[in-house]
Amino acid sequence: MTSLPTVGVEEEFLLVDAHSGEPAARNRAVAEYAAARGVKLQLELTSCQVETTTDVMSTSDELRAELSRLRRVATEAAEANRAHLLAVALPPTVPHKFPVTTTPRYCKIADRFGMIAHEQGICGCHVHVAVPSREAAIEVSNRIRPYLHLLLALTANSAIYRNSDSGYASFRSMLWTRWPSSGPPPYFESAAHYDSTVEMLLQAGAVLDPGMIYWDVRPSANFPTVEVRVADIPATVAETVLLATLIRAVVMTALHDLEAGENTRPAPTLTDCALRAAHWKAARDGLDGEAIDLLDSHGTAPTRVLLAGLIEHVRPALEELGDYDMARDELARISEEGNGAIRQRRAWRRRREVADVIAELATATTTFD
Repeated sequence: MTSLPTVGVEEEFLLVDAHSGEPAARNRAVAEYAAARGVKLQLELTSCQVETTTDVMSTSDELRAELSRLRRVATEAAEANRAHLLAVALPPTVPHKFPVTTTPRYCKIADRFGMIAHEQGICGCHVHVAVPSREAAIEVSNRIRPYLHLLLALTANSAIYRNSDSGYASFRSMLWTRWPSSGPPPYFESAAHYDSTVEMLLQAGAVLDPGMIYWDVRPSANFPTVEVRVADIPATVAETVLLATLIRAVVMTALHDLEAGENTRPAPTLTDCALRAAHWKAARDGLDGEAIDLLDSHGTAPTRVLLAGLIEHVRPALEELGDYDMARDELARISEEGNGAIRQRRAWRRRREVADVIAELATATTTFD
């Protein structure tokens, strides 16, 4: 590659009432406040959510600064409207309703998909990495499928749901599978194969438009990027930076392999059953459990060990980026201190009070160092 691929990140946040902690349907007012301060917040499917979008970034330091700036302004906008901004993938409280944002597209989605849409309130993180072509995006997608479940475990941040422990580190990913185009993507032979599969889903009414292709990795519908969508919204900026850096390095490694041509191994054609099992176990166990090693006879190993192995696998790319030490040290720190799901459970177990969970999440959301 002649230059390092750029990266961009979208973070989805939940708005909750400052007093009750319940999801707060105030996204338009929050977005208007932020816009007056130079930050455009996207409106999501439910009116209890907003999304930030970074510019195209070239370094992890730039990304860290941009994510921090966006979270600061979005937090101020939420507080100005009697709400808290939470980097959490599901509401910890018992929500009475998730009003759908009244745009024509969202209303059409709600009409077609019923309670799947009306019980949404799901917040994820999407990472875009530049690729030279759609064909390259398909090849990269095939090659990074074995690692997606590890990224899910790393970012798991939806353990407490409806005033109880869900039993999963990432219950968001369990609820997300209700959408017909979600989860690990199929193996695609080409961009034409991908397009024909999307056309089948469109013809069946399983999606309304290409933007509803919710697979964990996909060619972006709007940008010359591959988009990785597997993660819960990470609790902290530092965790999002690590996630984006690892994804960037995994994509770079796949592109390097493609450039090597016949001298490299083809992408593994993993079965749907193996992928689904790996994602289920990652969602269940999270960072402090075990994960399936999809590249080693489908045995299991501690998730932390497999993530450390992933860092070593993509070490040449991380060193090109100047981020190897950061990624290694940040994984060690998160392994010791805990990710979002671990933070939630730690707060929950103190008194079984959801207010403690919300307070912990609010602090993590605005932890920028």
